[in-house]
Amino acid sequence: MPILYVINTCDTCRRARQALDAKGIPYRLHDLREDGLSAALLEHLLERVPVMTLLNKRSTTWRHLDEADKAGIDANKARELMMAHPTLLKRPLLDTGDEIRVGYRDGDYDDLSPI
Repeated sequence: MPILYVINTCDTCRRARQALDAKGIPYRLHDLREDGLSAALLEHLLERVPVMTLLNKRSTTWRHLDEADKAGIDANKARELMMAHPTLLKRPLLDTGDEIRVGYRDGDYDDLSPI
């Protein structure tokens, strides 16, 4: 079953959920703020998605970080920051089992079919 990683207050995440629901695609919901982010989950995501693709530099969390945390960002530092602040992950993240889709725009899930 696909897993949709979201933050419940995110409008884009809501639209992704609505798209999956409209297509009748069952999924498990994982709220990054409430359910958290384990090191194993982060590594699972990073096996399929480049770390800098996962890092959301447009997020409120990113904007509120100290400048020292943002300076000289590399893969290791990005991992540390995402573990400390799970809301730094771009979202929604849809793990279909075959791939992980990062973000959502209307039509992104049109090629998916119910299981």
